[in-house]
Amino acid sequence: MKVLLVSPYHGGSHAAWAAGYQQHSRHEVSLLTLPDRFWKWRMHGGAVTLARRFRERKDKPDVILAADMLDVTTFLALTRNEICHIPLVLYMHENQLTYPLPEDGATGPMRRQLGERDYHYAFINYVSMLAADAVWFNSHFHLESWFTAVPNFLKHFPEYNELGTVATLQKKSRVLPVGVDFGRLGDWESERLAQSPNLAVSPLPISQSPLILWNQRWEYDKNPEAFFTALAEVAAAGIPFRLALCGQQYGKRPSAFDTALTQFADHLVHVGYANFATYRRLLWQADVVISTAHHEFFGISILEAIYGHTFPLLPHRLSYPELIPAAYHADCLYHTQEELVERLIWALTHIEQAREKAKELSTAVTPFAWPAIAPHYDAALARLA
Repeated sequence: MKVLLVSPYHGGSHAAWAAGYQQHSRHEVSLLTLPDRFWKWRMHGGAVTLARRFRERKDKPDVILAADMLDVTTFLALTRNEICHIPLVLYMHENQLTYPLPEDGATGPMRRQLGERDYHYAFINYVSMLAADAVWFNSHFHLESWFTAVPNFLKHFPEYNELGTVATLQKKSRVLPVGVDFGRLGDWESERLAQSPNLAVSPLPISQSPLILWNQRWEYDKNPEAFFTALAEVAAAGIPFRLALCGQQYGKRPSAFDTALTQFADHLVHVGYANFATYRRLLWQADVVISTAHHEFFGISILEAIYGHTFPLLPHRLSYPELIPAAYHADCLYHTQEELVERLIWALTHIEQAREKAKELSTAVTPFAWPAIAPHYDAALARLA
C-alpha cells in the first residue's frame, strides 16, 4: 500500500516522526514536506503549496497521513479532482487551542497577539479534524485536553456553534503514540565505555559529580525558571552536580537561561544545541533528567534520556504519567516544586540507587520504539484504504 505523509512544518520532532515511520513501515511511505519555519504561514498557506505539488505528482497514494499544521480543508478543496476517494488521517502532534500562552505577552510564539490566543489557528485545527477521515493524537493527555477545551471554544462563537460536531470528532479520534528511534542512540555498554577525544564531552569517571541533563527546547512553555530554582536550592545545600544544557533555541531565549549561565558557570559541562554525536554521549553520561514543563503533549526527549539509563524527575501531569509505568510514579513523578527538590536531592545523594532504577526504566520505554509502534500505524491505515 502507498502512503503519502504530508508534513507542512518538517523539522525537529515532526521530521523525526516522519522519517521513523517511513523507515519502519511495511507500506511504501513517501513524503511531501515544507521546511520548519514561519509556522503561522505554514498553517495559512502551506496547504496551497502542498496541494499544487500533490496535483503535480503522477503517482497517487492509497492513503494520506498529514501532520496537524496542514489546513486540511484547503488542501482537499484544491485537490478535489485528483484526490477522489483517497482517505486522509490527521496526526495531532500539537494543537493551537490548548497550547499554553506565555505569562509575558511580549514573548513567545503568540507575542503578536500580546498574550491573547489567536483562535483562527485553533479553528484551522478544528475544521481540519472535521474534514479528515480519522484523527490520531499522540497521547491520551492530548486527546482529553482537546476535547475538554473544544466545547467552550465553539461556545465562543455567537450562533450555529455546532456543538454536535464534538461527538463526531470523538468517534473518529484515537491515540497512537509517536514512535522513537532508540536504535540510533546505541546501547549502554558501547556508549558508556566508548572513548573518543573528538567529542566535546568525553566519558567521565563514575566517581565524579552526578550529571543533570536539560534536553528540551529553550522556550517559555518548558518552564526553565522552575528548573533553575530547583538547582539553586540543591547548590545552596552544598550538594555537588554537573549540568548539561542541551536543546534547540528558536528566536530570543527566556532570560532564565542568561541568568543561569552565570549562576551555574562552575557546574556547566555543555551549553546549547548539541550535534548528534555529542547529544548521544550526554544522554548516556547523564544521571538525572528533569522536566518542569507547563506543556508536553508527548515527550520524545524524555524517552530518549530514559532509554539512556537517565533517572527522570517529571511533573505528575501532562503526558508524563503515560510515559512512566505506574510502578515508578512514586519515584519519578512529583506534584509540587518542594517535591521536585526533595527527590532531586535524594537522587544526587543516592546515586547508585537512582542509577539502578534508571537501568530498570530503560527497558520499560521500549514499547514506544518504532518497531513496536509502526505496525499499529500500518494496520490502522490499511483499514482506511
